Amino acid sequence: MRKVKNVLKGFLALIMAVMFVQCTGNKTESNSNTSVTSAVTGNANVKIAYVEIDSLLTKYRFWNDLNELMIKKEENIRTTLNEKAKSLDAAMKEFQRKYENNGFVSQESAQQQQTRILKQQQDLQALQEKLSKELADENQKNSLQLRDSINSFLKIYNKDKGYSLIISNSGFDNLLYADPAYNITQEIVDGLNARYSKINK
Repeated sequence: MRKVKNVLKGFLALIMAVMFVQCTGNKTESNSNTSVTSAVTGNANVKIAYVEIDSLLTKYRFWNDLNELMIKKEENIRTTLNEKAKSLDAAMKEFQRKYENNGFVSQESAQQQQTRILKQQQDLQALQEKLSKELADENQKNSLQLRDSINSFLKIYNKDKGYSLIISNSGFDNLLYADPAYNITQEIVDGLNARYSKINK
């Protein structure tokens, strides 16, 4: 990934140089332009394309299904934690009410009840941390699956297409300008979706 970014930065710098040379308007323009262009292309057989990642993610059924599963898991986690938090809150209020009204038989029974509530609070916190970690781990695993899925498809796709470089573009993160003719996003989306089997939910 770092190599691609470095190549891209060099590519953008050379493009900027071409634009600067075009704007100067002096007599050496055509010579400079030719040398910079040949430096950018390296040789006449270089083929470059780009994929709009944001657009790909919204259209790739695999990623949409994974996101739907993750949203359901997040909702389940939230429901579980909310129920346990309500139970804890009710126990704390009941303890407070009994304590203020001298409802405990002894100081010892009040302390036992307080210890149970503290344990319940610690258990809830531990559960929240455990479920959050599991969710984060699954998100990480899903991201790796997405990357592997796209990379393995691109290797097959590029055997016929013969691109030297396929760049990912997200907004203005990497690519400042590109001719839409080099945009292969829809082809990639169609190819990925064609070989995707729906996730069992």
